[in-house]
Amino acid sequence: MNPADAVPLVLETLTKACSQETAVLKPAEQQLQHWETQQGFYSTLLTIFSNHNVAVNVRWLSVLYFKNGVDRYWRKNAPNAICEEEKCTLRKSLLCPDNFREPMTQVATQLAVLVAKIARLDCPRNWPDLVPTLLEGVKCQEEHFQQRILLTLKHVTKALASKRLAPDRKLFEELSANIFNYLMNLWNSFTDSFFQSLDSRDLPLTLNTAENSLLCLKILREMIVHGFKHPERNTDCVLFISLVLQRVELFIECKNKLTEPILLEKREKISLLLTKVLYDMQENHADSYVQFIRKTLDMVVHYNFTTAGDGLIYERFTVSSFNIMKNIIRSENYKPARSVDETTDPLVIEAYKSKMAFFTRDTLTEICRRLISQYFLLTQQDLELWDSGPEDFVNEDGGDSWKFSLRPCTEVLFLSLVKEFREIITPVLVTSIQEIPRNTNPDDLTSILRKDSIYYAAGLASFDLFDEVDFDQWFTEQLLDELKVTHSNYRIIHRRVTWLIGQWIGVKFSPNQRPTLYQALLALLQSQQDLVVRLEASSTLKSAIDDMEFSTEQFLPYLETTYSLLYQLLKDVQECETKMHILNVLSFVIERVGCHIRPYVTSLVQYLPLLWDDSADHKLLRCAILSTLTYLVQGLGVDSMNLHGFLLPVIEYSTDVSDEPHVYLAEDALELWLTTLHNSSKMTEHMLKIYKNMAKLLELSTEMLRTSLKIIESYALLGGNQFVELYFEDLSECLRGVLSDLREEGIVLVMKLIEVILKVLPSDGPKVVFKVLQIILKNVLDGEEYPFVMAMYLTVISRIMFQNPSFFTAFIEYFAQNANLQTGDVLHDLLEIYVDRFDAISQPERRKICALALTSLLSLNMPSVLNNFGGIITVCVECLHDVTNSNDETGEYQDVLVLHEEAKIESDDMETEHTKRKRQLSMLDPVHTLSLKDFLQEKLLQCQNIYGPEIFSQLMGTIDKEIQLQLQAFMK
Repeated sequence: MNPADAVPLVLETLTKACSQETAVLKPAEQQLQHWETQQGFYSTLLTIFSNHNVAVNVRWLSVLYFKNGVDRYWRKNAPNAICEEEKCTLRKSLLCPDNFREPMTQVATQLAVLVAKIARLDCPRNWPDLVPTLLEGVKCQEEHFQQRILLTLKHVTKALASKRLAPDRKLFEELSANIFNYLMNLWNSFTDSFFQSLDSRDLPLTLNTAENSLLCLKILREMIVHGFKHPERNTDCVLFISLVLQRVELFIECKNKLTEPILLEKREKISLLLTKVLYDMQENHADSYVQFIRKTLDMVVHYNFTTAGDGLIYERFTVSSFNIMKNIIRSENYKPARSVDETTDPLVIEAYKSKMAFFTRDTLTEICRRLISQYFLLTQQDLELWDSGPEDFVNEDGGDSWKFSLRPCTEVLFLSLVKEFREIITPVLVTSIQEIPRNTNPDDLTSILRKDSIYYAAGLASFDLFDEVDFDQWFTEQLLDELKVTHSNYRIIHRRVTWLIGQWIGVKFSPNQRPTLYQALLALLQSQQDLVVRLEASSTLKSAIDDMEFSTEQFLPYLETTYSLLYQLLKDVQECETKMHILNVLSFVIERVGCHIRPYVTSLVQYLPLLWDDSADHKLLRCAILSTLTYLVQGLGVDSMNLHGFLLPVIEYSTDVSDEPHVYLAEDALELWLTTLHNSSKMTEHMLKIYKNMAKLLELSTEMLRTSLKIIESYALLGGNQFVELYFEDLSECLRGVLSDLREEGIVLVMKLIEVILKVLPSDGPKVVFKVLQIILKNVLDGEEYPFVMAMYLTVISRIMFQNPSFFTAFIEYFAQNANLQTGDVLHDLLEIYVDRFDAISQPERRKICALALTSLLSLNMPSVLNNFGGIITVCVECLHDVTNSNDETGEYQDVLVLHEEAKIESDDMETEHTKRKRQLSMLDPVHTLSLKDFLQEKLLQCQNIYGPEIFSQLMGTIDKEIQLQLQAFMK
């Protein structure tokens, strides 16, 4: 593409791409996408957006296409990369002065980001003149040009600071060292000009200097955080932080001089950014910040905990200030090892002393009282949200909201103070609790809010108040009575007391009080109660159920009412997040009470399909539904088969990799699938049908391998021959395919599955795993180095060797033929490995099946077996030590793994159908039906008959003398 000729065509296409009509827009976008890989396209775009006469939206779109092209095609090794010659031309053109006179802010911002993206890849090696050009441009007295240069420099600095490789960081440190002083002086100059212009009432000048000051400060913030390893050793850095602390106060205090809303907004932006500089500095260079600890704490307390800040500070400033204080309190760099005397680092000692000198008893008491009486109070805005959107009120402030929101931030600061200064703070809290009037006038909203804030503090500090507060007494003598007050204003106390109980349940709450608590919570869950109170009661109920001291027997009398009220609450709420919460509480209830839930679940079973259909656009809610269904199936047991009409289509849909929702739903759906199989008494056609999803799931990812393999195991146990006949090829190929991509732990899981298949299908199982067997035998003969893997390999081979000897013989012959080896040599090497690596097998059951398998070979008149006769007997004797005990009465050795009729365990209501099937399978397993001692004795007699006394005596002579004596003892 020739830029000179292509401009009109590209300009026309960009104009069409800005159209609101789909018929015009789509072809234009396709054409632009086609041009993206053509040389000269980006030079054409640069020509277009550099022309200020072109429409703003067209120029903005051209910059956007250029920026996206840098991401895709700027790197040398990128497919269809932009050639070096064009890149060189583009870099030079981007630094053209006219590009820094861009009149539209949105285009100028995108242009600055574009330059920064190229700078991150090319500066300074391939673009050495970028930073010098920008610095030279900063010196220009043309206001608009200077501001655009600073905007670009800000984005370039941020891009270069984000590089983390050591050479890149070193280059950025060199850049910072060279220009930090100049930029600091420039920032200082702009800031001084801002304050001077306030007196002259020159609004354009004031706005310009404020914007320039803001841009310089953003650049300096990146440099001081990422451009210096030890800022405390650089006088400019130390001076800069000192200036920042001074400027914070100036910008806070200057509010009364400002009348224009836009200037008030600029003041807030700059003062907030100044506190962020302090926060970043302390977080990234804690040691360098030691000398500023006292001044910073003075500033935070002066404006946030005294009347000095009244009318001057704003919420985001308070949040940032609290985060700085929290960081200083929590910083491990400011804490001595055990005591100050044992600490040798002078910086730690200095920091600790500065902190302790500031946080006196009086200061901490005042901070604590202010937090409770001022910052913990519910605001009018909170109460309005409560009334207009109760679910939004309950759901707000999650995740990392403490970084940005006042209430969570205040909570974190309070907890930090309590943890660090427990001995001083807890008496203040206890006094506040004791001063609460027992009976508060319901019409006195101020007193109610005050009580709410004290309860809030008492709940947050519950662990630290363990020894100071008798919560059982408080609960019975005061809190319960407050829950019975019916005035509308008391909903605030109802919600807070309910929350408070939830905080103390896991700390200090007598089990004897649980029935009283359940009665109180059920009263609060009633439909006529305030929705916020009901939701809080459900959360506290969950805390009570999830507690270690929860007693199912204690809860059963309240189960029916609890379930019906939670179900009604689930129907009453509208928001997806709230429904997820209620489903989570229901899941906890069902999990805890197990089969006792069965009489009450009909309504939920009828409602969940409706909720599933209504939540098609809410993937997380569907995940919660799947999780609830899993617990429901566990609680219902075999009765859950009545739900298969709903469950199986849901599982099928959620695990179908051809549908996008599987990305969100598959993990929870697999758990539901597994639980459904575990609680099914028979295989159905629909259950067999949905197995088709499994192969593609395993192809897609091995992240859910453990659950997937358990599902296959469940199919094998439940479906047996019916399952294997239908999915023979899929299962065989699936096991072979998945084995090639796994590490040791995954291989062991696959081997355990194969072991189950061989137990269930002794005759047909080996055919299913035939392809995998070849891999197993090859790895065994190659000397697999991981003991656990080798143990499982030998166990699988032993199963086939013992249970299906004809298949084993044919398989060894097949393997030898394909490997151009002699059958006898393969068997000889395999038996030697058995003898050599037998100790890798640790589980007695697996050791025994290996010993049984080897013993079964003794009567075969094969040289490879005879050559390893002594080793096989040695392995068997070792195993006999593991699995036999001497009878105290008769002195006879008995195999402890053999299960007799009287040893069979009766099933109970909590046992799944899957567990029953596994137990039945174990009862039929040769490991638990055959005595190794008897089987060995039988095979030795056969050997004596087959080989004759002379040869048999020679074979016995190959056994170590000590092993012979032990064998004789076992055979008495």
